[in-house]
Amino acid sequence: MTAQAETGISSCSALSAALGEPLAGTAPVAPGWLLIEQPGAWGHKAVTQSDFDPAIGAELERRGSAAGVRIGLIRRPGRNAHGAARTAYAASTRPGASWVQRVDFTHGRDLLDLDLADLSGAGRPAGSDPMLLVCTNAKRDTCCAVLGRALASELDAAGLDLWESSHLGGHRFAPTGVLLPTGYAYGRWDAAAARAAVEAAAAGAMTADRCRGRSAYDRPGQIAELAVREAIGETGADAIVVDDAAAGDRRVVRHLDGRRWEVTLAPMALGPATADPCAGKTIEPRALTVEAVTALA
Repeated sequence: MTAQAETGISSCSALSAALGEPLAGTAPVAPGWLLIEQPGAWGHKAVTQSDFDPAIGAELERRGSAAGVRIGLIRRPGRNAHGAARTAYAASTRPGASWVQRVDFTHGRDLLDLDLADLSGAGRPAGSDPMLLVCTNAKRDTCCAVLGRALASELDAAGLDLWESSHLGGHRFAPTGVLLPTGYAYGRWDAAAARAAVEAAAAGAMTADRCRGRSAYDRPGQIAELAVREAIGETGADAIVVDDAAAGDRRVVRHLDGRRWEVTLAPMALGPATADPCAGKTIEPRALTVEAVTALA
């Protein structure tokens, strides 16, 4: 008998919620982003399986992988016609140096002139209006097709400015979203939580409710940052920084006022191996958990 038959769980997002899988530490790891406007249908691998030139998409993904830049597609909610002039958005999510820049282009090859290494650096002034992404990559995962599209439609109908996005990672947490330029990712979202996150971002803050982490950090760094935020009640988007030099199961987190903490992490099993209802494969559900948050002198 399959896990689905035993539990009645029919989707990966429902399974994740039933297992109590933590959201912290599951954001996509991407100090830089390049998001390309591409109306119409997207395939499982949207950047190379859409009307966007697949060879150029593959080259951008190759360069992005080397530079720590995530390449994705975006479109406005609803079915939009293709136009000659197109838009892309380049973004850096580094704390204190986060920004979004609009890039107009006519042909995909124009984007090959961008210096992707610059997107993961700190070479431009910080500050940009929040840009909201909601994953609706239906061919990637059923949960994003059903839950992501429903959320995007609800937010659009309520007048919120947003973009539908290709895969944002972690479809088992659908609906998923990301706010740029900070790069905070969210899961198991609803319209009220999304609106609160956008309002906070416009004021230079972040909301911890259903936050998966900041994409500028690796997964342990994401967990450590959120753990310190919870411990001290800090919501300023750039008030907390995770030191890059730390490694292993420990991270050092500092506040801009000079305070520092060491966060110790440990792996945790969430349950026995089980079948993923959407992917059709067996998974061993595990997560990292916070063992201690210790203030440093």
